[in-house]
Parts: sequence; structure tokens; C-alpha cells
Amino acid sequence: MDFKDLIKSRRSCRTFTEEPLTEEQVVALMRAALMSPSSHRTNGWQFVLVDDREKLHALSACKEHGSGLIDGAPLAIVVCADSSVSDVWIEDASIATLMIQLQAEELGLGSCWVQVRRRKTIDGRNSDDVVREILGIPEAMEVQSIVAVGHKAVERKPFNEEHLQWEKLHLNEW
Repeated sequence: MDFKDLIKSRRSCRTFTEEPLTEEQVVALMRAALMSPSSHRTNGWQFVLVDDREKLHALSACKEHGSGLIDGAPLAIVVCADSSVSDVWIEDASIATLMIQLQAEELGLGSCWVQVRRRKTIDGRNSDDVVREILGIPEAMEVQSIVAVGHKAVERKPFNEEHLQWEKLHLNEW
């Protein structure tokens, strides 16, 4: 699959089959994450892989909206970063999150980015504190996102290039 086809076909997947990922698929996902660019190659990101059904269920309530799909995923990858290593840890962790998603698509898997940073649970708790508590993540680590990954239960149509918003491009000035 060439890059153009990859980015056209990568769509958020919110329903997964029960089929587990293979060890090779998980290694490929993590290889992509660990090869993610980071500012000055600080590599401040770290990842928690979750395939335990009880923990996936608990993580599915980490936000008021948009995290329930984690419960149906065979794997969730929690993307964290050490904010003391780099002042652009948010960008570095975001790039790593996208690298995981692009690798998932290339493998024929579905994925969905679940934003955690600066989100709240239904009862008003900070989502990152809830995730940190469930997984024992040290206080020094910032929780950016969770990527739910699995075999697609539904195949979505590729992105339609007719919907590209060319008017949002500006050359040399606004």
C-alpha cells in the first residue's frame, strides 16, 4: 500500500472483532511507536499496552464521551510522556499516537485515538488521573492518549478526496 492509499483508507474504527492481535502485529505497532520522531530525539514517550479485559473495561470509562469503544478492543496502547524531558512532549506523544494508527492501518487493523489529556470523566475527575490510577502510571508521566486497536468489525469507505478543503491553504500570506 502506498502512502496516499494508506492515509485515504485510515479511518477511525470504533467496533472491533473479538480476534486477538498476533505477537507480530503488536511488535510492528510498537516498533512504529518507538521509531516516532521526537524533538531533539529526546524520546520522552512511553507506552502501556493493555490487553487485560478488566483493565480495558475500566479504561473505557476514563472520559465522559468517546472512550467506551476501548471496552471492545483487544488492545489499548496508552501513550504517555515525561514532560520534564521535553517542552514539546504533547507534540511528540501525538506523533507517536499517529504512527501507531498508520501502522495499524498498514497491517489491515482498525484503530481509534481516544484523547485523554485535558478531559474529564462523567463525574468530573481528570481523565489522566483515572488512567494513571488504573495502570499504576507514575505521577511524573503525562497521559496523552489511548489508541484502541483491533481487527475491524466494519470496513469504512476511504476518505473521499472531493471533500478536500483546498480553500484552507494559503501561499505566502493569509
